[in-house]
Amino acid sequence: MPELPEVETLCRQLNAKITGMKIQKADVIDRKLAGMDSVMGTCVQAVRRSGKTIVMVLDDGRAIEVHLRMTGRLLWNPSKTKFSHSRWRLRFGEGFVDLVDPRRFATVNVGSIQPDEGTTDLLVAFDERNFQARQAKRKVSVKTLLMDSKAISGIGNIYACEILHRAGVSPLRKAEALTESEWKKVFRLARRILKKGIENRGTSVSDWCDLYGCKGENQRELRVYGKEGKMCGGCGGTIKRIRQGQRSTFYCTRCQK
Repeated sequence: MPELPEVETLCRQLNAKITGMKIQKADVIDRKLAGMDSVMGTCVQAVRRSGKTIVMVLDDGRAIEVHLRMTGRLLWNPSKTKFSHSRWRLRFGEGFVDLVDPRRFATVNVGSIQPDEGTTDLLVAFDERNFQARQAKRKVSVKTLLMDSKAISGIGNIYACEILHRAGVSPLRKAEALTESEWKKVFRLARRILKKGIENRGTSVSDWCDLYGCKGENQRELRVYGKEGKMCGGCGGTIKRIRQGQRSTFYCTRCQK
């Protein structure tokens, strides 16, 4: 599933490509997205991110919200020929934005613009005091909490593993066991890792690609994710894979405490 850096990459590319352009037509190909064609004739004023959601702000006071889920992709298509597995497309003057989604999990909603508080987004206006008061003392694992969008938005499995490794924190520890200084370290390193992921246009370990069909480059930065049995580059320990909440967790058994 695309995480914060991948979604931010798409938003920045879409913002540069379609802001100021009129939607000439909206084609609904998949009946699950019925009703998502009412945006024809509107103009895109901006494209921004809200957590893992892409928000296209329209000039009629509404917004198109796209959540890519597991296999959704937004691709720029200069041709009238639809991509395989296209479910929905917006036509602009010089091309199309296609929602390509083989498993049909992605969602599209059109409605009034919702205020974007950003208080759970580490790269916007994260409310650390509120986090310490309401979230930090929960009895769930620290990795589970990092991936809870109500606590911290935008972080998924790949970046959670990488953040905890850089911070030297075991994913098995309970959130309540971390000190305030440890949480500050996690937040500091999380911001650094997420920004690097954006700079590299996301992490392509599966089928992620950007608006133009190009793979990201951040997989070169990964230190633990997908590296089961390999040596930790930091301490020489062994990278282990375990299951947490139906997902694979990768961590170093020596330096993550």
